[in-house]
Amino acid sequence: MKKPRVLIIEDEKLIRWSLKQRFTEEGFIADEAETGNGGLTRFTDDVYDLVMLDYRLPDITGLDVLRHLREHDRDVVVIMMTAYSSVESAVEAMRLGAFDYVTKPFKMDELMFVVDKGLETTRLKRQVRDFRDQMQQRFGIDRIIGQCPVMQELYQTIRDVAASGASTIFLRGASGTGKDLVAKTIHYNSDRADRPFMNITCTALSETLLESELFGHERGAFTDAKARKKGLLELADGGTVFLDEVGDMAAPLQAKLLRFLEEKVFRRVGGVHDIEVDVRVIAATNRDIDEAIREGQFREDLYYRLNIIPVYMPPLRDRGDDIELLTKHYVTQFAAEFRKPVRDVSAEALAKLRAYAWPGNVRELRNVIERAVLLSKNEVLAPADFVLGQIAVADAKHGVLAGFRLPAEGVDLQEVERHLIGQALELAEQNQTRAAKLLKISRDQLRYRMEKFELL
Repeated sequence: MKKPRVLIIEDEKLIRWSLKQRFTEEGFIADEAETGNGGLTRFTDDVYDLVMLDYRLPDITGLDVLRHLREHDRDVVVIMMTAYSSVESAVEAMRLGAFDYVTKPFKMDELMFVVDKGLETTRLKRQVRDFRDQMQQRFGIDRIIGQCPVMQELYQTIRDVAASGASTIFLRGASGTGKDLVAKTIHYNSDRADRPFMNITCTALSETLLESELFGHERGAFTDAKARKKGLLELADGGTVFLDEVGDMAAPLQAKLLRFLEEKVFRRVGGVHDIEVDVRVIAATNRDIDEAIREGQFREDLYYRLNIIPVYMPPLRDRGDDIELLTKHYVTQFAAEFRKPVRDVSAEALAKLRAYAWPGNVRELRNVIERAVLLSKNEVLAPADFVLGQIAVADAKHGVLAGFRLPAEGVDLQEVERHLIGQALELAEQNQTRAAKLLKISRDQLRYRMEKFELL
């Protein structure tokens, strides 16, 4: 385990020595400086987890040093030390970002308790920052593959929306076009990136459960409500909630969602007090909303409230050369994942893929390529490696898969099983109950296989 590093900025030699001795005994790497400028030089040359900073220094004040430290590393723990405490100086130090303020002479055991709390705080902050940085890299706008004009327009829209203060965004497009990816990209490229991203598929739960998941419930609100539960809207305060398949939401919930969007307040199920949160709502649907409104299945006023900033996701068939870009990207990805010798796709195979309509859009393309790479023994994929349309069709009479043919050289059955479980989880948006139904096995059987293939 990496030893924490501490910098002691203190002009009194005896105090510096005492602190360094104690920190060394506690397993720290301790450095020291007797002036403010000397401490700042050390701080810029190394990375520290903790700074013990004297309020009065011979060259500059401790508050001046604190300002520079926070500009350089906003997560470092700074504990101020002084023999001349006052309410005003303590308040100013805390305002500038000091973790705590101790008065000399201090007891070492009490000081180490403060140090431990500070290091735990900064550890959590850095974990959040590292996670946010990973997510920003993973869901950066440049990670979305596509060069056609309609995708270039989409990139600019994502940039504009992410940078805006828009609280409601509506993603429209067919299933498989990447609405969930765009929702995450908007979130992790906005000033909400360090706050939660919560998502839920509105068709995955019953109306009662969905209401509880969104708004939370009070103890005793219904039979199984044995304790108070916060909903996604409350947990995501300051962040983003992604409502997928919102076009299929039940009418009573549509009314509650409309009230929340208009007033930014809601009540837990069984609650009597309004709860106010700051949440960006990104809703998505693949339904024909105009038709749903005409049929009375979707509230027109909710549609207008959601549709303030509409974002349209183009179908894959309208993206031209992007099909080739996506194909080569997924071939490289799956060849590495499955350790297969596949390195390219033939021109004839690309022509076959370009001519196909892709009703399942990018999700279908990804699955087709995953299957081709998994089953092919060739370095260059040929047209015969790509099975388009319905890959596996259940024969109701015989109960067998009619669309799949075992290659002459055979396949790795474990890899095929792992592949099918991964596809089921993807189609079910990681909902294990729905994925198990797709595979016609129990949820326990699915979890056993997920553990077996390390998919948990």
